[in-house]
Formats: sequence, structure tokens, C-alpha cells
Amino acid sequence: MSGHVPGPPLTRVLDALGVGERDIASRATLTGGTYNTVTRVTLTDGRDWVVKTPPPHTAALRYERDLLVNEVAFYTAAAQSGGAAAPRVVRSEPDPASPTGAYLVMTARPGRPWHEVGTAGAGDEPRLRAELGEAVGRLHSVTGPAGFGYPAEPFGPLAATWRAAFTAMTEAVLADAETYRARLPYPVGHIRTVLADAAHVLDDVTRPALVHFDLWPGNLLVTGDPGARTIGGIIDGERMFWGDPVADFVSLALFADIERDGDFLDGYARSTGGAVEFTDSLRTRYALYRSYLYLIMLVETVPRAVGPEAAEETWESVAPHLVDALDAVRKSGTTGVSCRTGAGSDG
Repeated sequence: MSGHVPGPPLTRVLDALGVGERDIASRATLTGGTYNTVTRVTLTDGRDWVVKTPPPHTAALRYERDLLVNEVAFYTAAAQSGGAAAPRVVRSEPDPASPTGAYLVMTARPGRPWHEVGTAGAGDEPRLRAELGEAVGRLHSVTGPAGFGYPAEPFGPLAATWRAAFTAMTEAVLADAETYRARLPYPVGHIRTVLADAAHVLDDVTRPALVHFDLWPGNLLVTGDPGARTIGGIIDGERMFWGDPVADFVSLALFADIERDGDFLDGYARSTGGAVEFTDSLRTRYALYRSYLYLIMLVETVPRAVGPEAAEETWESVAPHLVDALDAVRKSGTTGVSCRTGAGSDG
């Protein structure tokens, strides 16, 4: 039996790429993520990489299986969109049983997270929101090649319909809620019924578009001087799926209403060739996706063992919005309205 002890994950990954200590100018662990270990590695030849390695097997939500597969799919697809400021994949290994373990190496993008950069005082905010709208519109132009759902296929193969895919996604997080006995504002059975009663509107979505689903300011890098700031990167695509573009509106206006973000919507319209039509169908779908994200945010506090104080803060900030979203779903689900129009439909 060999006495060799494998090095840390980062060392194994860099060894696989032929990078030794003498080739490294600097390295730094990046914070802000909630799942993978992320390290920025700058090489002496000027190459600037970000290396992601997943944690060892720990408690997680069902959809979080093989998240790096999703992230590779996102960056690969984003490269097809013509101008989205996403990293480029250098190399990846999806198999956690490989000698290196699973990893993703990508090019670093310039800038700092949006919420760390002051933009309002310099007048950058409206222009940046419009620029973001254009970038997201380009991402949404990319169509998945094989169906709806997560590329990592945590619940089985990609689905032929968006209703089937999204139902599997919501069923998974509700099962997680039961497994972890997560605190929710309503019983799981009640939430399941509310979501199911409005599921008919999901049939309005017939094209599996590229959806990031985690476009909060921490995943949007901003670069440049005050008054001339621009978006330097759209990062952390590990939560992506193929589905309804409307789903991205949730994190883009977290705890707010995307309909009030005129600058973003103007940029989005320029990119997609037409204004978003906020039909009954779109608003119902928007409420469904808000419900899904807020469920994830509440349930994940248990397997991540965030502690009682952080769990209570999450509850106070998220639970009221989940109640509002479910109420919007419930009210729309009683109308039977299903309009084939708006973002995410054939049009």
C-alpha cells in the first residue's frame, strides 16, 4: 500500500494543468460564495484564473448535485450569446471520483461585486441597469440543445416540457423541506397544492432558454472609474438551468418587482427586439419562480447549518416574500388564465 497522501484539491488541479509553485505569481481565496471553494490564481506569464472545487460530501439540497456541470454548461452557452461578459472555461473535470476530484478552471473577469461598488452617487446605476438588461437578453437568446431543466440532471434526464421540469424542481425542494424539517410559513402539502394549481401557465414556455437564476449583485462584477463604470463579469453560473427566461427576473430584482426597473427592461428590450409584455401568464410564472427561489433560501439554511442567528435573519427577510409570492400564485391559479405571450413563450 502506497504511503502517498494526495495534496489539497487546488494543488491537485494545478498539477493536472502542469502548473507548479514557480509558475504562480499569486493566489487568493475568494469569499462571497456559499457552496464551492473558489481561488483566484495569477500565473507568472500573466494568465489569470479562477479555480472552483466542490466541498467533500456534505448535506445539501437535491438540486445541488454536480453543480459544476451546470456552471460549465452556463459559460459554454454564454460564449454563444455574442458579448455576454462571462468567464471562459479553461478546463474542467465533473467526476468527483477522478484523481483530481471535480473542478472547474475558468478565466478571471475584471471588477468587483456590484454591491461593493458605489454607483448611485456617480450616476452609473441607470446606465449599468440598462447594460445589464442587454447582457441578460443576449444570454436568453441561447436555446438548450436537449430539453428543460438542470444540465447536471439531479432528478433524471432533461424534460421534454417546462412544466415537467419545473414540477420536478419544486417537488425536490419541498422534499428537502420535509427531509430537513425546514421552517416554512405553510405546511409543505399546502404549498405543493398552490403551486400545482397554477402549473398550467408553464405550458406557455416552449423554448428552453439559458437561465442563470442567481443574478444578485454579488454575481455581477462592475469595473471602471466612477461615472464610467461598466459590467465586467457575470459569474457563478452553477445554479443555471434551461427554462423560462422570466425566472431570471427574480434574482435581478430580489425582494422587489422587476416591472419597476425601467432601465433594465429598456436594455433588455433593445437586446431581444421587443418589450417584455407583463401578461397574466408572465406574472403568474414570475410568482412561481419567486416561490421556488424563496423556498430554496429558507430550506438551505438547515443543511448548511448557518446557526440560529443567521437562520432567524433569513426567516425574517425571506418568509414574508414567500407568503406574498404564494398568495400571488394562489390568486392567479383560480383564474385559469393562460396567455401565450411574453418572454419565454414562442414569441
